[in-house]
Amino acid sequence: MTTAQHSEKVISSRSARRASLAGGVGTLIEYYDFSVYGLLTLTIGPLFFPSHNPTVSTLSTLAVFASSYLIRPLGGWFFSRLGDRRGRRTALVATIVSMGVASGVIGLLPTYGQVGVAATIAIILARLAQGLAAGGEIGGAATYIAELAPPGKRGYYGSTISIGSTLGFAVAAAVVGVVRLLVPADQMPVWGWRLPFLLSLLLTVVCLWARLRVEESPQFQELKEKAAIVRGPMLAALRSHPLSVARVAGLAIAFNGTGYFGVAYFAIFLQQEGFSATGVAWTSALSIALATMTYPWAGRLTDRFDRKPILLASYIAYAVIAWPVFALLIATTSLWVVGVVYVVCLFFSGWAQVPAWPLATEMFPANVRYSGIALGYNIGAIIGGITPLVAAALVAGTGSRTSPVYWIVAVALVGVITVARLPKTASQPLPS
Repeated sequence: MTTAQHSEKVISSRSARRASLAGGVGTLIEYYDFSVYGLLTLTIGPLFFPSHNPTVSTLSTLAVFASSYLIRPLGGWFFSRLGDRRGRRTALVATIVSMGVASGVIGLLPTYGQVGVAATIAIILARLAQGLAAGGEIGGAATYIAELAPPGKRGYYGSTISIGSTLGFAVAAAVVGVVRLLVPADQMPVWGWRLPFLLSLLLTVVCLWARLRVEESPQFQELKEKAAIVRGPMLAALRSHPLSVARVAGLAIAFNGTGYFGVAYFAIFLQQEGFSATGVAWTSALSIALATMTYPWAGRLTDRFDRKPILLASYIAYAVIAWPVFALLIATTSLWVVGVVYVVCLFFSGWAQVPAWPLATEMFPANVRYSGIALGYNIGAIIGGITPLVAAALVAGTGSRTSPVYWIVAVALVGVITVARLPKTASQPLPS
């Protein structure tokens, strides 16, 4: 190996690590912001959606959680267009700033008791702003990391996206747990609930520092040099690669629709089953953190054995364990058992997520990659966003606490159908 080749390899590895870190930290903040809202649903609901029926307040709050996903395709269009035309780095800086500001605004909002219906409108608008920013975040991170990853290691380096997104829930759960521990219970609805949202501003500054230090993607720079940038990248992706867009949507339906039970709905479900909010928050945080330690391993496996077998194994596992999981959570009074359930669910969630991101990048050429992923993912992510709402509505409508199992099996089946006929892509170079 010549000196020049050795230098190129070192620079490539360093760039890949920086890209991986910047992408992972960004997705951590995105999911931190989203999950804080979910974890504080039972506290926030009466403050912004007051009702004599607590179930109505909870469902209204979860409906707003879902609405932020409905707006994500619009955010995906805007930020992915920016990323495919102006650069990946530019778009990723813009998404993280927008997300952090929107979360900080929620922490400063007056409540319904202070300004009436204006508070309800304000929190809906803030959540929609979060959804717009999130629509361009994770697809951009996946694109950027894949384009800087060494050959044959896109799964390993791309695992930081799933680590970041899942740890976002763990960090949110830990922060909420600390706040509940330090703030008197009667003060949580007064001012304590604001602290986790305001902390997002500090996390945003850290992520911004990491993203300003990274270089632009070499594939995007090559597109600029060859004047190969597409004027309307999302429309071009839809016209030229409709099957790839549909497959990314199917992947997103599957891993969001299954994974959101563990990271968003279980906390609400367990509190309704009589567990303390503090105990649930800490159990959730520790269990999620433990599960994410296996994600780099999943990344290496998907690089070695390809994406398809890992994805199929995760979807089938979710369908098999769905009913026993809910039966255990209903029957147990032990947080240790809850912790084991969390770890198992998030373990398989990682197996469903980690291969999905490099696979998505391998479906599109560089000039429409960001837009193609953003379009497919944000369509599918709507299913993830409505999962907690659907689960709560199923329980309320049927009276059966295990009824969300049907939803898990259905979205897992979508995943199986999506990947059943996929070709091998892990060993192939990214389309240029």
